Amino acid sequence: MSRSNANWILTAQCPSKLGSVDVVTRFLKEQRCYINEQHSFDDKCAQRFFIRTVFEPQTESFDAAAFRDEFSTRAAEFDMSFELTEPGYKVPVVIMVSKTDHCLNDLLYRHRAGKLAIDIKAVISNHPLLEPIVAWHGLPYHYFPVSAANRAEQEQQIWQVVQETGAELVVLARYMQVMSAEMCQKLSGRAINIHHSLLPGFKGAKPYHQAYDKGVKLVGATAHFINEDLDEGPIISQKVEVVSHADYADDLVDKGRDIERLTLAHAVSCYAERRVFLYENRTVVFSR
Repeated sequence: MSRSNANWILTAQCPSKLGSVDVVTRFLKEQRCYINEQHSFDDKCAQRFFIRTVFEPQTESFDAAAFRDEFSTRAAEFDMSFELTEPGYKVPVVIMVSKTDHCLNDLLYRHRAGKLAIDIKAVISNHPLLEPIVAWHGLPYHYFPVSAANRAEQEQQIWQVVQETGAELVVLARYMQVMSAEMCQKLSGRAINIHHSLLPGFKGAKPYHQAYDKGVKLVGATAHFINEDLDEGPIISQKVEVVSHADYADDLVDKGRDIERLTLAHAVSCYAERRVFLYENRTVVFSR
């Protein structure tokens, strides 16, 4: 038989149990599927097992529906939840942004260059400033201004776009508004935020200028799933860069923005490639 040259991704998690690797690999062998890549992790504290397998069917035809049905029976014995992702699948994404454009520009470029397995459906902002950039990429731009008086209405507009576009993932690319607990619950496990990670921590206006005044030696960024606790959701990716006394406040801003865009792009890439597993308030991330 000729090979299909199509890589499928099987991701699964279950309680720690003897045979959890074997149930995946044995089934793939029986289905004449060649494993190209595999990562697994057993969390001894949570007693939870995670696995990501990239495989290539060795037959001329591959029946995904039959595969799911048959594997469901095997997986049930392990209380295993799983997801099968087809070759070339691009995650439908809605990006949210305010006035700062570095993260948005980076994601738009990577999307246009085919460097991310995502399909950007729309961009939402509480300001009109970045519409020309988005329009140049031929993407819909939704301007939804927000205030204390209309926050609930504005979030309903956002949710409507998410539903109508079929977005699986919402990316907060420097969206500078705190979402309500209700909205966070709706987007639980499917919305990624980015923020600076300065040590020590600085909040409020001009955090990089505050960091300069204190003489910090590290700038960094954290990408995480959102939850009801501001900037405290399950972490997906973190990056840092060393700075010195020779770096002025504007230098810290520039380096911080570079770290933010790289960290966010890495988190989005990991999510799109099914490398991120969410369990309770922690993540398992099988990076490349």
